Amino acid sequence: MTAEDSLQRAESLLDRLEAARARLEATEEPEAALEILGELSEIAREVEAEIQRAKREAEAESDAER
Repeated sequence: MTAEDSLQRAESLLDRLEAARARLEATEEPEAALEILGELSEIAREVEAEIQRAKREAEAESDAER
């Protein structure tokens, strides 16, 4: 996976994050809100992992060009 692939995946995850956040704002059900908060937390972890992966890939690509 290239750094660009990781960044594209992170952007996709950010879109999911925004959709979940919008659902959270629209819900009035406490249990649904808790479920959505869990989903938001999981997506945020996935975004962080993709960002870290992209950083590693970018560094590896930079080192390979030297």
